Amino acid sequence: MANIVIVGAQWGDEGKGKIVDLLTRYADIVVRFQGGNNAGHTIVLKEEKFVFHLIPSGILYENKQCMIGSGVVVDPAVLIEEVNELKKRGHLKDDSQLMVSEEAHLILPYHRRIDIARDRVFKIGTTGRGIGPAYEDKVARYGIRVVDLMDEEVFRKKLTSNLLQKNAYLSEVLKEEGFELSEIFDEFLRFRKQIEKYVRNTSLILYDEIQKGKHILFEGAQGALLDVDHGTYPYVTASNTVAGNAC
Repeated sequence: MANIVIVGAQWGDEGKGKIVDLLTRYADIVVRFQGGNNAGHTIVLKEEKFVFHLIPSGILYENKQCMIGSGVVVDPAVLIEEVNELKKRGHLKDDSQLMVSEEAHLILPYHRRIDIARDRVFKIGTTGRGIGPAYEDKVARYGIRVVDLMDEEVFRKKLTSNLLQKNAYLSEVLKEEGFELSEIFDEFLRFRKQIEKYVRNTSLILYDEIQKGKHILFEGAQGALLDVDHGTYPYVTASNTVAGNAC
């Protein structure tokens, strides 16, 4: 099996999850390369139903490694919820099976509040999960990444700076309540304790594994017509959903 990228050719819900499940048995590593928890892949294994919004569906196979790549925006609460559900149902017995890119950007509470408030005006039909605003921060170069959360002082400094502008935007433009530093900071430090064992330099690991001839399956989310550049703009998602974004 060569390295394969699975993408949808429409607006999502094309049945990608079933194809990913079919091909996972031939892969060594399964990688989510874009999007966030606005995606949903449903897998039925031994008559048991699993729905994944963030973790690659290859996680159900004990001998497969799974990565959440640098192009994904990560809501730590959702990640922890999926990890706990997998463990409760007898999967992810070995934590080394899952890796989260240290370069992935975080979805923070203000991203969700901004997302919901804006959609009342623009009516794009977002999921309200903060995906778009998180990608905005990434492109604007003041996003907060997973690696920033691993250093308490770096995280505090970046969060403090971001809250100055986010709270002003929320209160003055969107007429919404802002956030206290402590409520986000303390919550995310608790998240850090639960996810830090999964955080890796996945870009380097993936490069090394490809050089060794390992077979990689890239699991796309949404579909080509939701691509921010090639889709039915403005009714699109915030990321590039096409195969080229996996490269």
